Amino acid sequence: MAESESGQDKTEDPTEKRKTDSRKKGEIARSKELNTLGVMLAGCGGLLAFGGSLAETLLELMRMNFSLTREVLVDERSMGIFLLISGKMAIVAVQPILITLVIAAIVGPISLGGFLFAASSLAPKFSRMNPASGLKRMFSAHALTELLKALGKFSIILIVALVVLSKDKADLIAIAHEPLEMAIIHSVQLVGWSALWMSCGLVLIAAVDVPFQLWSSKQKLMMTKQEIRDEHKDAEGKPEVKQRIRQLQREMSQRRMMTSVPLADVIITNPTHYAVALKYDPEKGSAPVMLAKGTDFVALKIREIGNMHQIQVLESPALARSIYYSTELEQQIPAGLYMAVAQVLAYVYQIRQFRAGMGKRPDPLKEPPIPPDLRRDE
Repeated sequence: MAESESGQDKTEDPTEKRKTDSRKKGEIARSKELNTLGVMLAGCGGLLAFGGSLAETLLELMRMNFSLTREVLVDERSMGIFLLISGKMAIVAVQPILITLVIAAIVGPISLGGFLFAASSLAPKFSRMNPASGLKRMFSAHALTELLKALGKFSIILIVALVVLSKDKADLIAIAHEPLEMAIIHSVQLVGWSALWMSCGLVLIAAVDVPFQLWSSKQKLMMTKQEIRDEHKDAEGKPEVKQRIRQLQREMSQRRMMTSVPLADVIITNPTHYAVALKYDPEKGSAPVMLAKGTDFVALKIREIGNMHQIQVLESPALARSIYYSTELEQQIPAGLYMAVAQVLAYVYQIRQFRAGMGKRPDPLKEPPIPPDLRRDE
């Protein structure tokens, strides 16, 4: 009960990530019985299809190599030439069957699990050299399953072979009374059909093994609820790691923001809870841009940097809150605040003129007008 509640039972279907990782390791469903069946059927089919030409080539080889003239027998070079010609004829005769077997050997594994090349499967596994592990594999459930399959194949093939031999008994006896050429062709056909029927006996083994391999492969990939949660955390990122990343991002953003404060034309404050730094470039003719903003400690730091670099700091609580909530960093202020910010910048310009001895002291700045949709109250 406790084990079930802790989620340790592998009751959950494998996730796509689990399947992908398993495939990368080369751990997919494969059926040796299906591969064997495919190769056997292809070989028998090739023998039946090309057996006639193979038999004729065999007869030609026998005629050529058993009817040698006296001149050929005493010439050493002639024997080498005969050997070369015989080899070429044999290769050409057997080539169609060999090509059929190669195709079957490639298509068989691909038909179950698809094409896969996993380099990790080529790496040596020294754990397999452990005698204890070897004994454990010898007496495992998998070894018992393989033993039962081997006994099943032997029994089925034996039964099919006995049936085929009893059925073809008359043909086997008739071969002894046929001419040589006819007997060879007949023998090839008889061997091909007999092998084909015995190969068909493996269909039953493959029909059982393929679903079993699919089921076994899925069972190996089954997951516990805790494994799914851990995988989800790894995919999405652990909360503490994500929190730390966000914290570092905020710190980096604040450091970049603080380096922009000395470039500001004015800093508007709440006066203690909010602070925003604005920059206006008349050459570009665009709206003022927010260089920095912050609350509480960050607002205090913005004011300190502004005072350090002799940036004009003005108190306008409503305007400071409106700009803070409506404008992002390095973005222009909204059109609804153009008039209010223009009044602030004009006041800053007058202050600079007064300090330079080029004008009179301006009147104190009044709270500029702010549209209702942009106003943010405390």
